[in-house]
Amino acid sequence: MKYSDIDKRKTAFIFELDNVLYPEKDYLFQVYYLFAGLLEYTELIDARMATELMVSTYNSEGKDVVFDRLKEKFNLSERFRYSLNNLLNTVKLPLKLLVYENMLKMLQEVVVDRKKVFIVTNGNPEQQLNKIKQTEWHGLEEYLTCYFANESAPKPEPDVIHLLMKEHNLQRRNLVMIENSETDRLCAQACGIDFINTKEFL
Repeated sequence: MKYSDIDKRKTAFIFELDNVLYPEKDYLFQVYYLFAGLLEYTELIDARMATELMVSTYNSEGKDVVFDRLKEKFNLSERFRYSLNNLLNTVKLPLKLLVYENMLKMLQEVVVDRKKVFIVTNGNPEQQLNKIKQTEWHGLEEYLTCYFANESAPKPEPDVIHLLMKEHNLQRRNLVMIENSETDRLCAQACGIDFINTKEFL
């Protein structure tokens, strides 16, 4: 699918951030690398082994248990959980995050067409903002309007979409959500707006 295939009557596009505009692992794996360096410096834990464990845990079990597996393997103090969470929220990345090529092209086409672009993202607002600030947007930054759903109610609750519609005087028929999760699909359905899976573009 291409931008030109989307209903021309759509005037506003809603995107999640993680795994819709860029691969979330590009952020997390850089954090894991830096955190492993911290562990090597403070606890004399082999940084390569720690990084490999975090990456493999993410791939096999998901990000929510990464620290638990580290703690089990290396007998880490619980205080390091706080250190990892703090790094996840505030890290200065070695490398900028890159938007999927096809999604970048779509964003550019939406902006040239003078339509609105919204990022509506779940998750810790501080962390999500940190990701946005460290993404290479190729000059599109000024055209992005961001909403952090956790500041009202996380998706699939529709609160943040209702707020967006009210603040920008938009009707349901104007909107389309580009999604990559059951959470976003349920949110779009609850709001009565159209949605397209990101895989259609990738």
